[in-house]
Amino acid sequence: MNVFLPADILIPDVESMEKWSVIACDQFSSQPEYWKDVKKTVGDAPSSFHLIFPEAELEDVDENEKIKTINWNMQSYLEQGIFQKYEKSYVYVERTLKNGSIRRGLVGMIDLEAYDYSENSSSRIRATEKTVTCRIPPRVRIREDAPVELPHVLLLCDDRSDGLMEWLSGKKEEMRKVYNFNLMKEGGHISGWLVSGKLAKDFEKKITSYENISAEMPYAVGDGNHSLATAKVCYEKYKKTHSDTENANAPARYAMVELENIHDEALKFSPIHRIVTETDEEALLDELQKTCCAPNGYPVQWYTKERQGVLYLNPNKSRLAVAILQNFLDEYLKNHRGQMDYIHGEEALKNLAEKENAVGFLLPAMEKRELFPYVTESGTLPRKTFSMGHATEKRYYLEARQIR
Repeated sequence: MNVFLPADILIPDVESMEKWSVIACDQFSSQPEYWKDVKKTVGDAPSSFHLIFPEAELEDVDENEKIKTINWNMQSYLEQGIFQKYEKSYVYVERTLKNGSIRRGLVGMIDLEAYDYSENSSSRIRATEKTVTCRIPPRVRIREDAPVELPHVLLLCDDRSDGLMEWLSGKKEEMRKVYNFNLMKEGGHISGWLVSGKLAKDFEKKITSYENISAEMPYAVGDGNHSLATAKVCYEKYKKTHSDTENANAPARYAMVELENIHDEALKFSPIHRIVTETDEEALLDELQKTCCAPNGYPVQWYTKERQGVLYLNPNKSRLAVAILQNFLDEYLKNHRGQMDYIHGEEALKNLAEKENAVGFLLPAMEKRELFPYVTESGTLPRKTFSMGHATEKRYYLEARQIR
């Protein structure tokens, strides 16, 4: 059986889809003003904002009360008939980004029996970065009693011929368009077409062929790994108290995702840089040079307040510069003073490196073609290896699925 499947998809029938659809809860976590503006924009209108827990609010609200409110809102939306259900279907998505490029995807669901987020997983669906297990319990508390899931997970396939999304794109005239609107706060534009009936069955044959060809690892999680790990944990808890027959058809066994082709030209990998503050930058650089560098290695530029230069990281230690640097910093900071952080953007890194007792490392972008081979051969990537586009290009909540 395929591990990427059609789902009973819920799409809201509301006056304002722009107010309905908000960005993933883990974005703008250090910019509470973003979420305050979202709240003001949405008001009392039906919105996914009322069904999620933005991480920017974690320190400011009562967690238990917030979760109760979320679950109550979900149930209320179901009872009000806000959602239109499309059974055993997919939704083909075209997201027009701010730069004008169009990123294509397909909303469906995955079988969580085929997913394992552990570092040395051999499952058919794998995490791309190390899962920080302490981030899962708070998310479990949100999901375990929720009647509905709204995904922000982006699942990647390694479809070099582009036979999946290209085929769907060519069938748009045969599909019903189910939404078409501008996303709030510079999110661009999004359109969705229903893939159902014969078209869904025809696509299932194509996905079967792809999964058979890519048997060892057809899918990797690009964004939303901790959300998917949460769904897995909830399903494993469910299994312990239900029979095999119940587990086979349980909504909890599945999780909704958007599938995208890693080779889509509109899908960009951006590097995530490293900064170490409150440290002896000269001692850190000397130790890095002694233990991790070699002639003709991977060039990584570094910056301090007074100086800058290039280190060449030894390729024998890893096929990725970020893995060599992250492993070194993890070990070094166990025994030396310093605080590490992850920085998006070259200018932001340089500005932070202007502080006293700080050193910043400007990392190269990971080549997309390296992702599947690396995860297959070496396991999960170091945390914060890459970002799939800028913050406003992340997935917005839109479709939903009933999970209890």
